[in-house]
Order: sequence, then structure tokens, then C-alpha cells
Amino acid sequence: MALRFGLAQGNATVGDMRANAECAAQMMADAKEKQVDFLVFPELCLCGYPPEDLLHKPKFAADNDAVLETLLPASEGITAVVGLAHGHEGACYNAAAVLSDGKLDAIYQKGQLPNYGVFDEKRYFSAGQVPVIVEQGGLRIAITICEDIWDVDWLDAFLAGQKSNLDLIVNLSASPFHLGKMQQRQKVLADCARHFNCAVAYCNLVGGQDELVFDGRSMMVDCTGNVVIQAKEFAEDICIVDLERKADQLKILPVTDSHADEQHDEVFEVHEALVLGMRDYVRKNGFSKVAIGLSGGIDSALVAAIAVEALGKDNVVGLTMPSRFNTDETRSDAKALADNLGIEFHTVPIAETLDAFSGTLGALNGWDEKGLAFENLQARIRGTILMSYSNQFGWLILTTGNKSETAVGYSTLYGDTAGGFAVIKDVPKTLVYRLCRFINDRAGREVIPETTITRPPSAELRPDQKDSDSLPDYDLLDAILKNYVELDHSVDELIAAGFPEDEVRRVIRLVDRNEYKRRQSPPGIKITPRAFGKDRRMPITNRYNP
Repeated sequence: MALRFGLAQGNATVGDMRANAECAAQMMADAKEKQVDFLVFPELCLCGYPPEDLLHKPKFAADNDAVLETLLPASEGITAVVGLAHGHEGACYNAAAVLSDGKLDAIYQKGQLPNYGVFDEKRYFSAGQVPVIVEQGGLRIAITICEDIWDVDWLDAFLAGQKSNLDLIVNLSASPFHLGKMQQRQKVLADCARHFNCAVAYCNLVGGQDELVFDGRSMMVDCTGNVVIQAKEFAEDICIVDLERKADQLKILPVTDSHADEQHDEVFEVHEALVLGMRDYVRKNGFSKVAIGLSGGIDSALVAAIAVEALGKDNVVGLTMPSRFNTDETRSDAKALADNLGIEFHTVPIAETLDAFSGTLGALNGWDEKGLAFENLQARIRGTILMSYSNQFGWLILTTGNKSETAVGYSTLYGDTAGGFAVIKDVPKTLVYRLCRFINDRAGREVIPETTITRPPSAELRPDQKDSDSLPDYDLLDAILKNYVELDHSVDELIAAGFPEDEVRRVIRLVDRNEYKRRQSPPGIKITPRAFGKDRRMPITNRYNP
């Protein structure tokens, strides 16, 4: 007897349970048209992931259960495993409901609750204690959720007497993207498959949720750990296989196309994550247009190019706000970029406003136009202009600071940090350059002006200013930041690794001193293994010497 089996990776919106259920019902209908018998959805797909403190609202879990009831008719003629937050006996569980032929057959409660990085599940959920095994089409199928399979020894003990003669372990997941995550997942799935000598089917969420991006790439591996089929990356998809037990072996025959052979480098993956993360943040929060301050520099150029890919050129507005310190070259590059992208573009000079502000501040004894305060005043005027347009026209303002600048505080609070979404907040400067090259190469033309890419970076807040006046070269800076921020290496370890001691101490001092700025900056898309924010939570008042 054969079982047609599917993995349905959908794009859920946190809290929009009815829309999420409608999406699941439509995917069930699509699967039934393809004669699918057993369909698996991602973790918490009914309420979206992560719901965070919505889970502390007494009605939230009850609303999940109520919406689940509305899905029962959609399960006529199919078995579906759906993720939800489930309330039971005063506790809340990260759960998977097994629906079959219009009825609720079982509810599995997640046993392993991750509590590291961006995960806070012990804050919200109780751990399940009872395995759920589903028998269908002559196959024995164990239901698990995400972290349950990351510790095979725990899972082995949890399944105990149920693990014999297992044909398939199903895993509902909401695993956010970061560079290198795909390789981690494949290893986890392969280890689990080999340990239990059975196939493993993994269904991952897709879409953007605040700073997280879920990349999909649901997959099935056979008992040897080899990937048999993989769904699309960064897009909704249903992948389908036929399962049939022949003697002691489970045959897995792909029905839909597999995307497992589509190998992409990290620049492609980051680009796709940024596009999806921006699109979903803008649309799920009810905005139709975004605006960006275009300086003629590389960071704002990258953000504008990503915005056009995510939202379309008609929904992106560029504003250049030159002062007397902006060169003709950067002004022309801003205009050229806007023309290349085909976006609405406005020039709003700030020279007179700057003079008026400076004149007003001159009433205070000691004010001058020679120091950092005057430089930052320009950025704050630009931030005020952008936020005023946001209030007037309903545009979402995209900030343009990268991870390197965010790390060391090379930004102006209430200036270039003013906005609603920091698209490249987790993108190191060296990767910014690679992304710009990627965009031009893929387009086969100069989308981002070549002079923007090759010109030495500058904030242009004083004559002849260069980033290198204040910071180490970005190759060195990014290497130090990766080791300190992402890998938690100490000063001694960095020096022992060959980094210049004076630069190590300077960079670490800047990182630690600027936590207060990061706390007041908008959210941005996570693309590295350790981003600022949920991944790395440091006290502002802090005298620890690393």
C-alpha cells in the first residue's frame, strides 16, 4: 500500500489566525487535487511564529483551538498535521494537531523547548510528555516539532517503546534563516534518520516576521540521511512524494520537482532573505510605500535596490538632502541610482535649515561648527525631514546603517537611525559591497553606479571626511566584529589570533559603549548566526572588561 505524502510550507502572519487557517485550507485543497493522503504544515502555522508575549494573553491559546475547529471540514479526505498554540489544563503547549477526515484525531505537545539565541520557549510553553504515533497507509509515523529532533538521545528516550518499526519521523519546524543554517539542518536530519534507521520529513515555515526570515526549504531525507526532495527557498511551496514499504525498505518516490540541487552562494541567500524580510515587514504592517534617504553612498543604494525588488519601483521614494559638504559626485550618484531604479526622486537641500539651526544654537555659549555636534546636527535634520514625510504621507522610512556601523556606533541617534525598519542592520560592510556587485551582475547592467561602489565611503558631514578617519579598514573591522560579537572571543583570544592589539581594544570599546544606541534603533533583518537584539542581549550599564 502506498501513501502520498506532502510538506506544505506556508507564509503565516503572527496573530492573523483566520487568514493563516484560510491559507492552510487552500493548501489542503491544492494537495487533495494532487491525491495527497498525508499533509504536514510548519510549527505554529495557525498563530504564526514567534507569537512572543501574545501567548501570555489568556484568550490566545483558546483562539488557536477555536480556529483549528474551522479547519476540520478542510481535512475531509486527507490527514493534515497542523502547528498551533494549544491550551490544556491551565498550561500552554507548542502543539501539532492531527486532523483526519473532518475530525481531530490527536494533539502532540512539543517536548524539547529551545531557550537560546532568538528562542524563548520556556518562557511560554510547558513541555509535552507523551509521544504521538500515527498509523496510515501501512506506515508508522512519529510526530515531532523542531527542537525535538536536534537531540537524538533525548528523542530516543522519549519515544522509548514506540520507536521500533518506525517508518517516518515528521518534524514541524519554524527555523529562521541565517548564513550556514541550511547545512546545520541537513546534518540534524541526517543524524536523526541514521540513528532511528527511518526517513525524516521536515516542514519549515517561510516568510518574514519582524527581524526573522524563515526560508522554507522543507525536505525529506531517507534512512541514510540523503535528501530525496526539497521545497523551494524563500517561497511558499508544497512538495510531494509517494511512500511505499517494500519488505524492510521504505521507497520514497518524488512526485513534484526537488530543489535540492539548486546550490547558491551566501550572497544569493542573503539577497533573497533581505527581499523577503523587507516585503513581509512592509506589507504585514500595513504600509504601501517606503522612503529612503539617498546619500549617493553604497548603503543607501543597496537598501533602495532591495526595496525595489521587494515592493516594485512605484512603491519606493528616494530623497537626497544635500548640505554644503556633499560632493557633486555623490549628488549625481544619488540621482543616477534613482533613474536606474525608476523610482520617484526628490531633492530637499538642507543648507538653509542647517544655518538656521546653527544660528539658533549659537545663542548658547560654546556652540561652534567644528565638532561632532555640528556633524550630527546634519543627520538629525535629515532624520526629521524623513520622519515628517512619513507622518504626512504614510511612508515607512527605511534606515540604511549596516552591521559594522551599528556595532561600533558609527551613526547618529535620532539622525540616520530615525526610521521604521533597518534593512541591512545585520549585514557587515564587506558583504554590502558583495551584494551590490551581485545586484549589478544579475541585472547585467549598472543598477548601482560603479562610482558608488568604488568611492571610499564617507558620511560627508565635514570637508574631505572618510570612514577610515574614524574606523579601521572594513576588512579588519568586520573580522574583529565577527570574532567578538558572533563568536564571543575575548581580547586575549583576538590578539592571540593575530589581530592588532590597539585595534582590538578600540573596536571592543566602541561596541560595548554603544549598546544604548542599538537599543533605540529600529529592528532589522537577521542574516548572521548572531545578530544584535534577541540574539545578543547586553546591559547598557556595564563595566565588564572582556
